[in-house]
Amino acid sequence: MSDPPRHVRLAVIGSGPAGLTAALYAARAELHPLLLAGVPAGGQLLTTTDVENYPGFPDGIQGPQLVDLMRRQAVRFGTEVVDDNVTRVDLTRRPFRIETGSRGSYLADAVIVATGANARWLGLPSEERLKTKGISACATCDGFFFKGQELVVVGGGDSAMEEALFLTNFATHVTVVHRRASLRASSIMQARARAHPKISFVLDSAVEEVLGTDRVEGVRLKHLPSGRTSELRAGGLFVAIGHDPATAVFQGQLRLTPQGYLDVHEHTRTSVEGVFAAGDVADHRYRQAVTAAGAGCMAAIDAERWLAEHDAPTVAAPAAPAAGR
Repeated sequence: MSDPPRHVRLAVIGSGPAGLTAALYAARAELHPLLLAGVPAGGQLLTTTDVENYPGFPDGIQGPQLVDLMRRQAVRFGTEVVDDNVTRVDLTRRPFRIETGSRGSYLADAVIVATGANARWLGLPSEERLKTKGISACATCDGFFFKGQELVVVGGGDSAMEEALFLTNFATHVTVVHRRASLRASSIMQARARAHPKISFVLDSAVEEVLGTDRVEGVRLKHLPSGRTSELRAGGLFVAIGHDPATAVFQGQLRLTPQGYLDVHEHTRTSVEGVFAAGDVADHRYRQAVTAAGAGCMAAIDAERWLAEHDAPTVAAPAAPAAGR
């Protein structure tokens, strides 16, 4: 017979900057949060090498190290961390029920969803091998590292145009590669990109292989109508074909936007009272570690106030908060 689910005041789902910041603020508010970190824990920062745009680190910091510091800080103030994936939720009644893969079930008076989003990749073996070695899905994050280089952006939507335009601040030239004959971007974004002297376009083409041994040196392109291949030299590849918010477990439970992100109002509130969202799972625009952390702070404050207003039952603090390691 399985153990009955443990009841907690607040559960935070996700362990990137949004989830860890939410847990930190909730812990300092004496909510004794349970952080369901997922496996692997840490979000997109785990695949990021140098982080130079997070405040407080003038010499930069490695993504995994930043996650570790945030986690240690949250645990220090009383966050209990469980390294397991959430497999099912029932948000139809309070307390909310959360089921995990191997650690059993939990009941929570309030929930903060901070499960993030995953960048879509091309799915090439050479791409996987050279990730963090000249391949990126975030120009705002990594463009600075590509000063004076020729770059390639893959994609045809507004995000790809934005990435290309931003990269012109650093690159000598940016080539946009898109697999269709026409771009999907809005007219105004297309016009801006086409008018820029540093941007050119290769249409009806796909990246067949990323070239380079220890670092991106170029791409092999395939012209789809003819099948002809060609090589384009470049020092970096930016993939801008979209993101997939991690909302699968919340399908049918929380309202989503047409793009699949959690639909929030009043900053962090979802369609279910007592459930809040923070970070990339609800943000299709900024997708930065610092904005995710800020949203985590807001979600924790909103959850704390909501719990106080709804006079949620007091749950005893765990005897010894665990780091889940």
